[in-house]
Amino acid sequence: MTQTMEAAPAPCETCPVRPPGPLQRLGLSAAKPDFVVALAGNPNTGKSTVFNALTGLRQHTGNWPGKTVTRAEGAFRYGEKVYRLVDLPGTYSLLSTSTDEEVARDFLLFGRPDVTVIVADATRLERNLNLVLQVLEITDRAVVCLNLVDEAARNGIRVAERTLARELGVPVVPTAARQSQGIPELLQAVAEVASGECVCRPRRVRGISGPLEKAVAELAAEVEGLFPGLHNARWVALRLLEGDERMVRAVRSRELSTLGRSPAGNVGAA
Repeated sequence: MTQTMEAAPAPCETCPVRPPGPLQRLGLSAAKPDFVVALAGNPNTGKSTVFNALTGLRQHTGNWPGKTVTRAEGAFRYGEKVYRLVDLPGTYSLLSTSTDEEVARDFLLFGRPDVTVIVADATRLERNLNLVLQVLEITDRAVVCLNLVDEAARNGIRVAERTLARELGVPVVPTAARQSQGIPELLQAVAEVASGECVCRPRRVRGISGPLEKAVAELAAEVEGLFPGLHNARWVALRLLEGDERMVRAVRSRELSTLGRSPAGNVGAA
């Protein structure tokens, strides 16, 4: 039996409001999705709860190709579009080197999901913003799911999500996923970013100048020459200059051309 949920207006002030539409939880059925959504976040932020709320699954898991890292994928239909949801391993940083965190990093960097939903813990927002800002450096299509707002309220914490959305340049949706609170609004924000109705303008840290900027630009051009069409060549160049051994090996072995490949086939639009 198909499960449905009515959607409410999105909380993003700068995004258009779409008519309400139903959520259909499709479980594993997403042979030809219209969009691919990555679910990222620190460990213990409620990612799995958000995943289950959208797909109707209870964490159907398997392994990423060639890895012992557990992955979870599912699907849902919202309006007339089908979305494949990829729940990435929890990570604190895109600069981390554990196998779990490398899988998450590579998919976000090179898999090019249509939307990245970053689940953040409203009770520990400052700690979670490190990953949020790093993800916003590499994608223009993101939604921050500000989860556990019920727990935050019990601890006297109130996050001004509209102010945060303006500062970050992407939609911020408060949720309490265990109670399904905010899930309809999250759905609508994801749909609007995926379709281009809501154009994100993420805040990014700049400040590289002089000889370093020249070196980054030149190395990024060489990386692009070796791997035509590679997404985030500038980020790769920065990691190479920092001596990131994992990235050095990926370039030398030409593994870089396959990093971030979706376990279920090609990911979404470029």
